[in-house]
Amino acid sequence: MLAGMTTIGFIGSGHIGSSLARLAVASGHDVVLSNSRGPETLADLVADVGPQARAADAAGAAAAADLAVVTIPLAAYRQVPVEPLASMIVIDTDNYYPQRDGVIPELEDESTTTAELLQAHLPTSRVVKAFNHIGSEELLTQGRPSGTPGRRALAIAGDDPDAKAAVAALIDRWGFDVVDAGPLAEGWRFQRDTPAYGPPLDRDGMVAALAAARRYADTD
Repeated sequence: MLAGMTTIGFIGSGHIGSSLARLAVASGHDVVLSNSRGPETLADLVADVGPQARAADAAGAAAAADLAVVTIPLAAYRQVPVEPLASMIVIDTDNYYPQRDGVIPELEDESTTTAELLQAHLPTSRVVKAFNHIGSEELLTQGRPSGTPGRRALAIAGDDPDAKAAVAALIDRWGFDVVDAGPLAEGWRFQRDTPAYGPPLDRDGMVAALAAARRYADTD
């Protein structure tokens, strides 16, 4: 377990959130789950994840956390509680799907990224982009011990080196190699419709996929 990070709070408990919660509990963390419908709707998931899990509202999950995961439809990012997450490491798993989230002009013109939107909403938090380019079931089935040949790699991006190091350590514990894509502004390199988005790549493959990424405007 990472020093000082015993409880992970989840703002959102969908497919990715619930898979990450299971990984967290398996590695010894307590988890606090939340969603937009209220903690009472999470009773079955909490029971399934196990005795180290409990439910709260979003503010309660944030307040209880040593590290938080925001895993919600992007359109709802402004509903993420700000003050309870001050100075905290916040993992952002979100992707932009206009058909679901509505058109967001600054993402359409590629003047910012999804994680930078969340970082602007959480000005004192330390946002790290991760887990947006792997399927929820694959999180539970494709992890391998460190040093396994061909181990799947996941990309991260963030502006705070210590926050990235902490998230990389979690990802390693949870069964995957890590490739640092750079600052949050480079998080577009593993967003939807890029070579890194979806396929099971090892470290070398992920490095190559990130390098091969092209802006949407350059692929039309």
